[in-house]
Amino acid sequence: MRTRLLPRVAFYDQHPEPADFFGEVIDGLRHRPRRIAPKFFYDEEGSRLFDAICETPEYYPTRIEKRLLAEHAQDIARLMGRGCLLVEPGSGSSEKVRLLLNALQPSGYLPLDISKDYLIAAATNLSTEYPWLEVHAACVDFTNPLDLPYCPHGTHRVAFFPGSSIGNFDPDDAVEFMRNIARMVGRDGGLLIGVDLKKPTDILERAYNDAQGITAAFNLNLLTRINRELGATFDVRHFAHRAFYDAEHGRIEMHLVSTVPQRVAIGRERFVFEKGESIHTENSYKYAVEEFHALAAKAGFAPMQVWTDAASLFSVHYLQVNTLRQ
Repeated sequence: MRTRLLPRVAFYDQHPEPADFFGEVIDGLRHRPRRIAPKFFYDEEGSRLFDAICETPEYYPTRIEKRLLAEHAQDIARLMGRGCLLVEPGSGSSEKVRLLLNALQPSGYLPLDISKDYLIAAATNLSTEYPWLEVHAACVDFTNPLDLPYCPHGTHRVAFFPGSSIGNFDPDDAVEFMRNIARMVGRDGGLLIGVDLKKPTDILERAYNDAQGITAAFNLNLLTRINRELGATFDVRHFAHRAFYDAEHGRIEMHLVSTVPQRVAIGRERFVFEKGESIHTENSYKYAVEEFHALAAKAGFAPMQVWTDAASLFSVHYLQVNTLRQ
């Protein structure tokens, strides 16, 4: 781990090596059906495109979650405990945490993200806006178990995981991820988390097929990144974005579909795609409140409070580590 001080920010570099990216992409493309993990969406351009998706009229989760956080900030702060160390896995632009900072007055903020340049820019901007806030940014693959690079002894720790990103994990993996969070925040630690709720298919599918095509560009940027960083030969013009709701599994699926027969090289590896063959790039599971609480309980959390909008489209949950299971 390398540590260096940016203006107003302590930065910890635990960035995954390129070989990890290469290995996971090759393994995923060898798999049937082909797949690539959604964590690789988030290079600098992917992070920018995701922020743009959140502004589209079809993508309801962001605006509803932001409204819930703003309206209930004081109640959230009372539950989380003012003066806590606030840890945000997958922090991105750190936009939503701004809705909590004044009410929460954390002793420190630790954003964790895989996109190094984007993380540095976001952490620096936040620190400038909140000069009283101690910011410690870490470039990590937060989907793996990790030890916090900054955690003063005795500090109450709370994780913040907004945006329904928990839905990108298969249910068993979601439980394991939350177990890792429980270990990270420790006894009496907490987790504030956004969870997308089940709803009519047409609302869900519009959210992942916006009229401006930004979600399509976000999905296709994954191939552009693989070409740039791994020297692959994907012809992005011959792949198309596809997103649909799978009611049986309760999830949106996103795919990149080959529109022609084609061959792709990555290093010495060669992959043949038939017309219509796809790469599965993301799942986004949707839960009823009771379903999500059952997952959280398996991970060692007890539900303390849930906030939903009037139409029950989205939910924000505060969970606390269940000390009876420690």
